[in-house]
Amino acid sequence: MNKSCRRSMSIGISLVFWLIISGSIVFSAEVKEGVASWYGGGEKLNKYTANGDVFNPEAFMCASWHYEFGTDLRVTNLANGKSIFVRCNDRGPSRKYPERIIDLTKAAFQQIADLRVGLINVTVEVIE
Repeated sequence: MNKSCRRSMSIGISLVFWLIISGSIVFSAEVKEGVASWYGGGEKLNKYTANGDVFNPEAFMCASWHYEFGTDLRVTNLANGKSIFVRCNDRGPSRKYPERIIDLTKAAFQQIADLRVGLINVTVEVIE
């Protein structure tokens, strides 16, 4: 089994949805289901993200291997239904944890879950 197949299997369910607004199709969005974590402790402060931005734990940003830099995403906590909009500007989570599909900044994670939880089940949808 090649790496691509293993990664696809490990990130959970991937579905294609069509968003219909006012009777016309606006875009198709890929939705991934998996685990989200948060980052933003001392290890990243005053450092740069993978795309060259200065890391800001208070910004609504995320790290992911699955999306291009600048991609706008809606992340929904499956336990409580809360959602947050973030932009991908970094790479992560660590590849040691293949079930994790996204790392949210501290501020973004706080909007949809308690930081003490650490890991949550989410869906991630591309917003175009």
